[in-house]
Amino acid sequence: MIFGLFIATGCSDKSTEQQTDIFQLLKASADDITLSGSQSISGISVTAMFTIDFSVSVDQETAQKSIRIIQADDESSIPINIFFENQAKTVSVKPGQPLDWKTTYRLDISDELESFQGAGFPGIEYFFETVNGKGELIAVTINNTELPSLSIIREIPYHEVSLQFVFSESLSSQDFHRHIRVTPKFEANYTISEDGRTVTLNNTADLDYYRHHFINVSGDLTFDNGFEFDPFNTRFQTGLNPEFKFPEISDEALLDEIQEATFRYFWDFAHPVSGMARERNTSGDLVTTGGSGFGLKAILVGVHRGYITRNEGIGRLGKIVNFLTSADRFHGVWPHWMNGITGETIAFSEFDDGGDLVETAFMAQGLITIREFLDENNQDENELIENINGLLDTIEWDWYTRDGQNVLYWHWSENHSWRMNMPIRGYNEALIVYLLAASSENYGINPEVYHQGWAQSGNIVNGNSFYGIHLPVGFDYGGPLFFAHYSFLGLDPRQLSDKYADYWLQNRNHTLINREHAIVNPNHFIGYSSESWGLTASDNFEGYLAHEPVRDNGTLTPTAAISSIPYTPEESMEAIRHFYYILGDKLWGEYGFYDAFNPTEGWWADSYLAIDQGPIIIMIENYRSGLLWNLFMEAPEIQTALEKLDFTY
Repeated sequence: MIFGLFIATGCSDKSTEQQTDIFQLLKASADDITLSGSQSISGISVTAMFTIDFSVSVDQETAQKSIRIIQADDESSIPINIFFENQAKTVSVKPGQPLDWKTTYRLDISDELESFQGAGFPGIEYFFETVNGKGELIAVTINNTELPSLSIIREIPYHEVSLQFVFSESLSSQDFHRHIRVTPKFEANYTISEDGRTVTLNNTADLDYYRHHFINVSGDLTFDNGFEFDPFNTRFQTGLNPEFKFPEISDEALLDEIQEATFRYFWDFAHPVSGMARERNTSGDLVTTGGSGFGLKAILVGVHRGYITRNEGIGRLGKIVNFLTSADRFHGVWPHWMNGITGETIAFSEFDDGGDLVETAFMAQGLITIREFLDENNQDENELIENINGLLDTIEWDWYTRDGQNVLYWHWSENHSWRMNMPIRGYNEALIVYLLAASSENYGINPEVYHQGWAQSGNIVNGNSFYGIHLPVGFDYGGPLFFAHYSFLGLDPRQLSDKYADYWLQNRNHTLINREHAIVNPNHFIGYSSESWGLTASDNFEGYLAHEPVRDNGTLTPTAAISSIPYTPEESMEAIRHFYYILGDKLWGEYGFYDAFNPTEGWWADSYLAIDQGPIIIMIENYRSGLLWNLFMEAPEIQTALEKLDFTY
């Protein structure tokens, strides 16, 4: 036989038997893989069909004798079945049984083969290697429950995890444990069954709770018979560890600890030049107007609770007021963000590089509150009062009616004018904007701006029930819980009502609806309960979102439940205990509770945001003493504005 002859003859033009005494083999293949006369071809299926194409019809009798498949190692011949097609120009060869895995064979076509017309054939042989067999993972279970590969199984007990892997083939007992891994760290005993096909892992130490654990069975896993293995990956999530992470203390001591830690965000982490609050704990020189307004009230709490002296507090308040006096203003209105050194505007978005009326209202609410705290009989404090009044009196609220419309607008920019085009309409966090605009002696609005602009001539009324709880005004299900906080850090809702709503009932019921949503948990998120609830604007695993029942991605935000403590003291205290004692090892940090967490995603924020920290310390204080409510409501212009807008308080 001539090894390699196929290359010389098979690539030439076809010729008839009348032109030569030797006919040609055109192509040999195994399934769709072309065989080669010059080299061994690997990857051939053990059930392959072999096809041989000739230039002329072959003699079927000699073909039956001359075509064989031989195992290369022992020269044993494999039983085959031969079929003829295309006028016997195509010969199909099918082994009578599956070939062995990962074995070298030879397709042998001897020189005994003749054409139908009697022409000779020089003979050729093709070497090929079959594919290796593959071991299969027949079953994977965790605590006797099937573990799927394309989804996740959740709520696995953190202290009791038993993983079992059942394979189709016997594993190599020497190294199987190196190829079955669970991450993060999973301390376990590995055992293998007598037949080598079942591996069991039992944990020897508690796993981290609410944690996604990833299982990888490596493609390097080896079987006794040499079979290969395709990698397998899946995951599971542990459930809650209900053990206390910190020693138990009284509720009053716990509220003290939360307030003091949160206070440090506005005191220790304040911008060193301006004293303003940084937007978040990674903001550098970027400070926020609204969050700093919250910070003013937080400083008062610090004085009231003895975290700092009165003189220290007055000094810091004076620094902030001096900064605000020289900072950028747009018809008296501060921007959302500023540089904490220079006071220059930092654009919040492409066209939002001017005045922000809502952020300014949060600042003005804080300025009025601290003004009422100050002693006009003290020379230094009286000077600070005058400076504050100078700031308040120069906020041109009516400018933001945009040429006298009966609605206030959120933004105005020297560069982009009214391009943002956002009228402030209820119901949301901005009720305080209209109250303060009505309170201004120099730049006040008339009541119709409130009734037509904010209240939309009564269209803010809801009146429906959600989870069986009545909602007086606002969006269905109430919206994010900061609606119940930001305007009411100073504005006291306890006796507050107008023709649209009882605002104490509004805020309490809004909170209860938000909590009930977590209890019902229609989206089946992990970690929701009567003790673990609260949807509001915060960071999340994908960025930032105003979370609410109709926009719920599984992210819970401590400020939501905690800052509602005046409205729902028992329910909020339950949440506080849960966040601190049960989740505190993940949720508690230098400045109190981190911004948010998502148990379903196994995500925990490491961020602090001024607008989320501020309501925590302020609303806890309003619950405990009413300090900020009492101060703000003492302001004569606030009382005048409430009467002007037909509020009862």
